[in-house]
Amino acid sequence: MKKKKQPITTAMLARLGILGALALVLSFLETVLLPDLPLLPPGTKLGLSNVVTMLTCSLFGAVPALYITALKVLFALITRGMTAAMMSGAGGVLATLGMILLLRTGQRVFSYFGVGVLCAVLHNAGQLFCACLLTGSVYLLHYGKYLLLFAIFTGSLTGLMLNVVMPRLRQAEGNSQFAICNSQSRDER
Repeated sequence: MKKKKQPITTAMLARLGILGALALVLSFLETVLLPDLPLLPPGTKLGLSNVVTMLTCSLFGAVPALYITALKVLFALITRGMTAAMMSGAGGVLATLGMILLLRTGQRVFSYFGVGVLCAVLHNAGQLFCACLLTGSVYLLHYGKYLLLFAIFTGSLTGLMLNVVMPRLRQAEGNSQFAICNSQSRDER
């Protein structure tokens, strides 16, 4: 049975705006506060803003999650240039598509923890493929084994964060004043 498509309300648009802003702030803080750390593969980030994309996909669906991803790509373009935007887009879109398949199908097989790890692997795979295309070198694929280990770590972190956040959001749904994913706000009832 198909779910009825919810119309986009002003309240939903405002919530998505807040989630988009949160994703950009987390991405910015991650770039500024956590530059290339020793013992980590160069250019790696924790992916904290991916928690927002997973949250958006879980609460609002595929299209809003893709909007958050597009916003993050635009932010990378503005703040770090075209190469960063291409890398962000390749990894972000692949990870978001994986998220959609894993979170939005009728029967969920993976927990948020598993989704976080698999999407981190997909994100790194997309970025690695993009890097190979940009440089014209397949030798970068050797970097994949290090990225896989890091993806397991970062995906576990984002999945764990979502495992903590989602039950609290579901609990807040009962309180209409703080509900994030109700289809109607107090003013629209």
